Amino acid sequence: MSDSPFKRKLTAILSADAKGYSRLMGEDEPTTVRTLKACKEIIGNLIQRLNGRVVDSTGDNILAEFASVVNAVQCALELQEELSHRNAGLPQDQQMEFRIGINLGDVIVDQERLYGDGVNIAARLEGLAEPGGICISGSAYEQVQNKLSFGCEYIGEQHVKNIAAPVKVYKIWLDPEADTRILSGKKTSVIRRSWPAIAAAAIIALAAGALYLRQDHQARQTVSVKTQLPQRVTESLSDKPAIAVLPFANLSADVEQEYFSDGITNDIITDLSKFQDLAVIASNTVFKFKGKSIDAKKLGLELNVDYLLEGSVQKASNRVRINAQLIDTANGNHIWADRYDRKIKDIFDLQDEIIAIVVRKLALKVDEAERKRAMKKNTTNLEAYDYILRGYHRFYKRTKEGNEKAKDFFKKAIALDPNAASAYVGLAKVRRWDAMMGWTEFPNKAFQQAEKLLKKALSIDDANAGARIELGYIYMRYTEYDLAIGELERALELNPNDWRTYRLMAPVMLYSGRIDEALDWYHTAMRYDPDLSPGELMNVGLAYFLQGQYEKAINWLKKGRAKWPNFLGNHIVLTAVYSQMDRSDEAAQEANEVLRISPFFQVDFYGQAFRKPQQRAKIVGALRKAGLK
Repeated sequence: MSDSPFKRKLTAILSADAKGYSRLMGEDEPTTVRTLKACKEIIGNLIQRLNGRVVDSTGDNILAEFASVVNAVQCALELQEELSHRNAGLPQDQQMEFRIGINLGDVIVDQERLYGDGVNIAARLEGLAEPGGICISGSAYEQVQNKLSFGCEYIGEQHVKNIAAPVKVYKIWLDPEADTRILSGKKTSVIRRSWPAIAAAAIIALAAGALYLRQDHQARQTVSVKTQLPQRVTESLSDKPAIAVLPFANLSADVEQEYFSDGITNDIITDLSKFQDLAVIASNTVFKFKGKSIDAKKLGLELNVDYLLEGSVQKASNRVRINAQLIDTANGNHIWADRYDRKIKDIFDLQDEIIAIVVRKLALKVDEAERKRAMKKNTTNLEAYDYILRGYHRFYKRTKEGNEKAKDFFKKAIALDPNAASAYVGLAKVRRWDAMMGWTEFPNKAFQQAEKLLKKALSIDDANAGARIELGYIYMRYTEYDLAIGELERALELNPNDWRTYRLMAPVMLYSGRIDEALDWYHTAMRYDPDLSPGELMNVGLAYFLQGQYEKAINWLKKGRAKWPNFLGNHIVLTAVYSQMDRSDEAAQEANEVLRISPFFQVDFYGQAFRKPQQRAKIVGALRKAGLK
């Protein structure tokens, strides 16, 4: 008898085996062994990356443990997707599909081995799974149901061999349109789409917005592109009244009410932006002055605006007090000022009243249709509106925690008002940002969910410019540039001053091959918001590279490199520029930086973003000349 009892622990067990392994061995042993070794390498790497441990790997079976059920299920989902990609490139008789079972249970630990019902249940669940499928126990499902997004079918309590009590079993799969929902009864059909995966994609896609490609993108309907750069875009801001809406100060005793004053500011900016004869400075720019002492004349010169709208918000109980004043920046005089003390339920009318006064004071020519469009609200439900403001406030913090909080607020708004289009747009932004920042293991699914949410918003409000801007971004990701341009042109008709549309139209034009127009859009966007992101600096440099203006390209790219030395995109394009100019030492130095940041960078994959073959050939050729593969 042992001096001490065996150790026990609670752990997540993953069991996997290959379908038809014995038959494959009987048909072609060498090929089957090579295939199995390749699959096991993929599986082992994924297990290790998600902090798991391979316990046993005899024959075609793999047994692994994870401290986290979430990691175990993530591993299974990603594993099935990667193996599916691999099988797609093999003859039918060389494809190898795995079944996976996952259980959370108590096990006995003997050195590196695991024993007990916890292991046995995982093995039995594997046997219930279809080839390429996953089954998990009820104990495992309870740990992941609110933490991962997947398709799910509850198949009831199953009696499995050598286990006394029945086991609750769930079939799960990677469903692009799922949001942790449970389906019961008959098997549900799911369309799976495969997307290329590469380490460099997250960085490149953030800047280029075109590297996640769907297999079915050519099947989409394309639209004809008729509109050139609009005349109003080529006009100086001084050709029409220009206004900056400064962040309304929060005078409430509770600092948590900041979201409300910021939300009021953003709403006023958005609504004023809808007027054709008024130029409105971007929220990105004006929020840099939040909480700062302002000299109206100096700020007017700095922003090149004629007017400032500033004010304060105080929210308490069921009442709101707003002070607002319109200032002429030429002399610092007040054109109009007023104070409002209303019930909170009147907040929508109060915003409309302020906007109407500004429009009237600036003597804008506004027809009835334009006025109605500008005053249209996304919801009249005050509680839903409050959640929407909270959601955007959290979203703009640009943190993973803020994104999760924003998601909850937008979902609460939708629950209160299923027709609140802006809440669906907000939720789509959250999912897009999850994908862009690497906060999800499945960025392709996040983009697909965002697309579905945006189409839902447009089914509610076809004139929602924000939804069309976001949808344009999604189409750009799919390299469906004509569709992206169509959505962005419609967004500009609805909201002619939205700087985000200008900023997004520029890369769409760039990667679709319309270089001159891309630069026009970027330079116009900078009138509304002069600060460019690292990706935008890269794109301007790329545009000049494709035009053959290499010194200009270097100038823009060096600005980006100085501010963001680890941003991959600027190093890629600098490599191409120096290579094209036969400055081989500098090209080699930049190429080394590319591989330092992204060891798995692939030139051909990067080139897929460019529609025109000659432009693709130019940058791909220059990168290869510098030694990149």
